[in-house]
Amino acid sequence: MGMELFFIIVLLAIFAETSVLTVRELTRRRTPAKSARRKLFVDTSTLMDGRILSVAKAGFLGDEVLIPRSVIRELQLLADGSDSEKRARARFGLDVVNELERVELADVEIFQDEGERVKVDERLLSLAKEYHGIILTNDFNLAKVAATEHIDVININELAQGLRSEYLPGDKLNVKIISAGANPHQGVAHLPDGTMVVVDNAERYAGKNQTVEIEFVRYLQTAAGKMMFAKLTDLKPREKAQKPKGRGRQIKKRSIVKK
Repeated sequence: MGMELFFIIVLLAIFAETSVLTVRELTRRRTPAKSARRKLFVDTSTLMDGRILSVAKAGFLGDEVLIPRSVIRELQLLADGSDSEKRARARFGLDVVNELERVELADVEIFQDEGERVKVDERLLSLAKEYHGIILTNDFNLAKVAATEHIDVININELAQGLRSEYLPGDKLNVKIISAGANPHQGVAHLPDGTMVVVDNAERYAGKNQTVEIEFVRYLQTAAGKMMFAKLTDLKPREKAQKPKGRGRQIKKRSIVKK
């Protein structure tokens, strides 16, 4: 009887331990891992640039955005400086900080690091190393130094360059007009990436298996996507009008009469 009770107690203990481990595993799977989120340390140049605000409002900053106190202190010093251009940009950067904290789609936090009196760039490199984070900067030199120390960098300028339209006003391209536009005399074409191009005076080419040369005039970016406007170029130069024969200036010959 004593041995049976002992085995029952052992089995209950094993069952209890297994149940606890199962519950922990299920809880771990259901709870998002916060450690997977990256820490983005924002520098002064990014805040004075301001485009980070648009990126945050669009919901593309899914990581933990940390603005070190040392960066804000540098902005304050520049805002009180004698250089009028830097002063204006620094004040704009402080406004960007205030706006970022109000963006609901971004997790923005002021990181308290003002204890160490070191240069801001060195402090950013140190923080990125310590927390295995990423530096968000537009500073070319800082990005180069970070690369030598194997620190990841996100550059807003590179992001903007990657999203830039492949074709700019003044560029020319051969396209096919596939349909008529919404307005009279307009034709519609599509670029290889699917961008719609509205071409003035191209309706007569709609549906024809014929390529025409266009020149891009302007670019429009909307919430629904991008659109470009273009005009036709002169594919066939007009032949110069030939002067009809016999219509030239007639010169009357005066007869000379010898007396």
